[in-house]
Amino acid sequence: MPVSPPRPKGPPLNALRAFEAAARLGGFNNAAEELCVTSGAISQHIKTLEDWAGAKLFERRSQGVVLTDVGAEVIADFTSAFDALGDAVRLLRTKTTVATINIAALPSIAQLWLSPRLPAIRRAFPHINISITALENPPNLNREMFDISLFFEAANTDSSANNINDNNNNNNNKQIILEEDTILPVCSPEIAKRLKTPADLLNETCLYDVLWPDDWTNWLNKAAPDLTIPKNGPSYSLFSIAAEETKNGAGILMGHLSLLEAPLKNGDLVAPFKQTVTTDKPLILKFAGDKNVSNNLRHVIDSLTG
Repeated sequence: MPVSPPRPKGPPLNALRAFEAAARLGGFNNAAEELCVTSGAISQHIKTLEDWAGAKLFERRSQGVVLTDVGAEVIADFTSAFDALGDAVRLLRTKTTVATINIAALPSIAQLWLSPRLPAIRRAFPHINISITALENPPNLNREMFDISLFFEAANTDSSANNINDNNNNNNNKQIILEEDTILPVCSPEIAKRLKTPADLLNETCLYDVLWPDDWTNWLNKAAPDLTIPKNGPSYSLFSIAAEETKNGAGILMGHLSLLEAPLKNGDLVAPFKQTVTTDKPLILKFAGDKNVSNNLRHVIDSLTG
């Protein structure tokens, strides 16, 4: 009769994912955020892997964790393996009959920059389904099932990242700088009548977006270095709500021009001062730069960058 002895088992896939993410991102909390689990779960997964391997992969310290010599020796291979798996999954998606492009975007970008551009794309390419997910932080395009990300972030200075036709590096996300992030105060036309100089801001309500708490300080440092505005105005977790409140006369908002094109053009909002400040985080479109970029994805990218 045939013999079926038990075979040695490898470690759980989730344990491998937890180790790779924690090592790549520099901590259990960051890995937990990327993998949508708790930091306790990451810690348990890594303990499982360490028990299986019979070796410590991280040193636990008061300021966090660092890789041991063993962990540092193997992490590059794990990262390459998971990147290759991500490439394979994206290739598989290109073989499906339904053309779906998944876009991850900062909520304010999704609502105020992307949404007005989608109708024209859908008219031009009715066979493409475009799905939008609003995220506070950019996703890992090599791992997660997003085709495009749209965020304000520091640009990658690697020349290959800016050459969108260079697909030699499968794990190098391509970037296209769509617009510089330029800020200046905006308000309703009625409030603007009361603003002659930046000092007049002291008599008004200044609004704040929690994502950009330093916007007012950064603008004042250039426009009125001797002026300090108390940070006691209303704050908003969504820039789109702050913009609506500003249109309704709630106060003066530090506006990001790339997000306020329509209300500034139609007069719902006005800029009482001409001084602008450009931040160090432009609006960037990214996509996974591998050889599996589909024609449908290129159609959407070209439409958003044209």
